[in-house]
Amino acid sequence: MTQPTSDNTIYGLRMGPKDLGVALIAALCLLGGLWLMLSTTGRTTTFTAEGSPLSFAYPASWNSAESLQDVTLRVVDPGTPSPFKTSLSVEQRELEPGAPPTLQTLLDRRVEERQQLDGYHFLDESESVVGGARALVSEYAYVVQPIDEPRRASLPVVVQAREYIVVAGDTSYYFTLAAPEQVFVAARRQLDRIIESVVVQ
Repeated sequence: MTQPTSDNTIYGLRMGPKDLGVALIAALCLLGGLWLMLSTTGRTTTFTAEGSPLSFAYPASWNSAESLQDVTLRVVDPGTPSPFKTSLSVEQRELEPGAPPTLQTLLDRRVEERQQLDGYHFLDESESVVGGARALVSEYAYVVQPIDEPRRASLPVVVQAREYIVVAGDTSYYFTLAAPEQVFVAARRQLDRIIESVVVQ
């Protein structure tokens, strides 16, 4: 005698292919989102300075920004999860003819300048090579008040910075990355990729 098929069995047979289809579509959407994220984060913009060999690539999602200092370029990451946005500033300075200062002298001058920052604290110093030229790298921290408006609450932000000082020919270059302390490690990885793309001679 044949057993009658239960309603649950019939329902399972009917819904099985549909569930598989939904799972497949969800997986494709996730893969598509991952591909879009990787292609977006991997895109870069190339900057080339006029009348100078300087060129490098930075993330395409970063925006140009104004600076109170005399800089060649300043770009910021608008996606930084903080009122203070991760920024990269690049400066060029002509060296003194006849008796150009050493890299250590240039670093000492920068340290003296940076001491004007609130809560300035020197962290580290090391040597490196940028675009085939010798460089000194320094790290420091300071405190900023990113929103300074009456009646608007805003906690100070601890900022960590990493700066490369490079000398090529008769020109010195300064690449300075500043980021909120909590995202500095990720920002530093981006800076490493930028530095790898630098051409200064």
